[in-house]
Amino acid sequence: SMASPALLMRVVASAYSVAEKAATIVRNVMSAGDLGIVEKAGPNDLQTKADRLVQMSICASLARKFPKVTIIGEEELPTDDVTEDLIEDGHCEEILKKPCPAQYTGIKEEELVIWVDPLDGTKEYTEGLLDHVTVLIGIAYGGKAIAGVINQPYYNYEAGANAVLGRTIWGVLGMGAFGFQLTEAPAGKHIIVTTRSHSSALVNECITALNPDHVIRVGGAGNKIIQLIEGKASAYVFASPGCKKWDTCAPEAILHAVGGKITDICGNSFQYNKEVKHMNSAGVLATLRNYDYYASRIPNTVKESLVP
Repeated sequence: SMASPALLMRVVASAYSVAEKAATIVRNVMSAGDLGIVEKAGPNDLQTKADRLVQMSICASLARKFPKVTIIGEEELPTDDVTEDLIEDGHCEEILKKPCPAQYTGIKEEELVIWVDPLDGTKEYTEGLLDHVTVLIGIAYGGKAIAGVINQPYYNYEAGANAVLGRTIWGVLGMGAFGFQLTEAPAGKHIIVTTRSHSSALVNECITALNPDHVIRVGGAGNKIIQLIEGKASAYVFASPGCKKWDTCAPEAILHAVGGKITDICGNSFQYNKEVKHMNSAGVLATLRNYDYYASRIPNTVKESLVP
């Protein structure tokens, strides 16, 4: 008889369905028209009803199935009053059929940390830039991002009434990433994707030093990694604090699963163990290919002003 699927594959398969449920919640809140916007630290740090409901849905659904896993979400929320209609119990059969990479077959629940960004690109969501928005579920083991799910609730939203709305991208280190067409950016072109609403002198100094052919300014870390893996940008550069572990965990796993690389601006790997501080204080540098080209051109003045 078939051995039952390894824990990691069960978690990823559940996270896939949980992310699809999250996308439905995101779309329902938007179409109902009352976003319930709250300012957290200021006008660029917003929380909506969608952030709150989605986080409750993801965390409660995964905690119910995997009670010993540590789950860390962006929003500070009570966990006890989650209504049954927010619970997603399903899983993706397709993922369960795939063999778990050998190095992860023995993982126990208490060794996993799941980092959740219920709505990455909240500001863009409130402004109607819906294709910037993602739901991020990142899975870490031994402090390393090893699997991730990125849902784009509004993928295809400009493609007309009959288009299928939304998609889910997922990946596991040692296995690959699925749900999109891996594409490299045009050879010899330096296209930088960076922040849309968190710009600064330092952010711009760093980009100028890279002498880009083109700069794309969009919201959301998940969205920026998708720009890399679909060949729309050659590097994601953000020389500023502000990005958090739940922004980078899922995207990192997917990027690394297809041979890309992400670090802070100084070249340090991100750590995802449950004790780690949440802020990525030294920014982000990520590429699908040619990481060293960009890393070697980051000015020392920029590195010195960003302390990990």
